[in-house]
Amino acid sequence: MKIHTTNYQNTFIEVAEDCPVSVSQIPPAKKVETAAEIQYNLIKNNPYLFTSDDIVFETFALKNNLTDAEKPEERNKFFSKGQPCLRSSALSKRYGFGIHHDQNSKIALVPVESDGYKELCEDASVKKVKAMCSKKII
Repeated sequence: MKIHTTNYQNTFIEVAEDCPVSVSQIPPAKKVETAAEIQYNLIKNNPYLFTSDDIVFETFALKNNLTDAEKPEERNKFFSKGQPCLRSSALSKRYGFGIHHDQNSKIALVPVESDGYKELCEDASVKKVKAMCSKKII
């Protein structure tokens, strides 16, 4: 079985061209935790600890109430099909966070208004990709 990945190495996901904010925002708390809330909390509280695959799968696991015992088998099933990477996350599309993947594919959030964001955008040694737009830009 082929295993797909959402991981990047030494790459920076810039906010989407149609991101509505110029200063990053924490995803608002909802009655049922959203994918953006889950991702924000996991990444913000653990910079450079998790890979994109870890975050994407853990979001799925939490939304589907998977037990720790179920996770290994379900993770293999989950990544047996291609999954959307964090370029499609509301964190970069709506809430103004860039996502930096280091050389080990570990990730951290970078607020769009921060010096770190500007530095990563200007660093020629880091590959840049844009988050996906929410609307089709013509």
